[in-house]
Amino acid sequence: MERGPADTAALNRLAWMALVLSPQMGATRTLRAISQLTSPAQLFQASLTELEGLGLPAVSARFVFEGKARAAAEGERQRLDEQNAGFLTHDCPAYPERLREIYDPPAVLWYRGDTSILGLPGLAVVGTRHPTPYGAGMAQMLSRELASRGVVILSGMARGVDTKAHEGALEAKGKTVAVWGTGVDVIYPKENKRLAEGILMGGGCILSEFPLGTFPAPQNFPIRNRVLSGMSVGVLVVEAAEHSGTRITARCAMEQNRDVYAVPGNVTNKGSWTPNTLIKQGAKLTATWEDVWEDLPSQVRQDLERGMEQRRESGTAVSASLFAESNLPPAERLVFEQLRHDEAVQLDDLIERLDGQLQSPEIFTALFELELLGRVRQMPGKNYVRTF
Repeated sequence: MERGPADTAALNRLAWMALVLSPQMGATRTLRAISQLTSPAQLFQASLTELEGLGLPAVSARFVFEGKARAAAEGERQRLDEQNAGFLTHDCPAYPERLREIYDPPAVLWYRGDTSILGLPGLAVVGTRHPTPYGAGMAQMLSRELASRGVVILSGMARGVDTKAHEGALEAKGKTVAVWGTGVDVIYPKENKRLAEGILMGGGCILSEFPLGTFPAPQNFPIRNRVLSGMSVGVLVVEAAEHSGTRITARCAMEQNRDVYAVPGNVTNKGSWTPNTLIKQGAKLTATWEDVWEDLPSQVRQDLERGMEQRRESGTAVSASLFAESNLPPAERLVFEQLRHDEAVQLDDLIERLDGQLQSPEIFTALFELELLGRVRQMPGKNYVRTF
């Protein structure tokens, strides 16, 4: 009985999955083996000798030859269907084109969500799991501003900077992709369950090169980092210490010929070491979204501007304001507008700036209300900063 085109395509996809799930078969070996076949489905008809001739280790060749690889792939496909998830193979049209360019791209990507956004221009935003208020605010602000202009925000959904990057994109009603170091059915950290749901509800995507059920082993995350940088047009580093996974991502970006951007930080803060060092080494100093925008390849920028124009004409353009400042009472709005996230304002200076607009008691009350809302933080010496 002859197979139809759909059956053949499904069998080819299954062969990719079967190889990836075989013992001792990484992405490089899988890609090399597939490249030697007329079609991936030939894998299931190959003899043991032929399989070893494709470069498969003996244990892998036997796993495939005995039908165990195919059974594992069919089981994984069934579980994906149950999870409302799917997988992309290296030769799928939806596989991220930029990711194909790197030295060791994943042979298979597991996903949940909308894969159509994977081909859009994206910026990876990475940094420490323990950011300062300044670092958290900058990650959220820059992600929000860029997402509102059509840039897809990529990050790893870890605590700290990653979380703020995704949140910023969602606030702008933009698109964001979370690249996990676990299976797409294993949320890590667990407190980000609502964030993961928000990413999917907002038309984003969750990606992983690890099978379902993979738990957060430490070695998975450096492996994940090359995917983050590989999919992006550039990597933005916000805050990170000297020895951190963020440095690995930045190094991957450089090796992959991706642009590197860095937010400068206070030299007395250990989290500023990596971004400040990257700037000294040639990374683009980034203080506003324009610093990234102006550095994008001209064709990418034109495509994004065209998309913005289309959204504007259709009435779907959104404001990228982190807080609805217009919803604040007048006194609180006036006070909030005088504060910054990156520089403290002393109370006496604030009173002087608002002289003629607000009385001192009104300023005290407004600051108190803003602190209760979590929008303002009081520092030593009656200094105030925005917290975002």
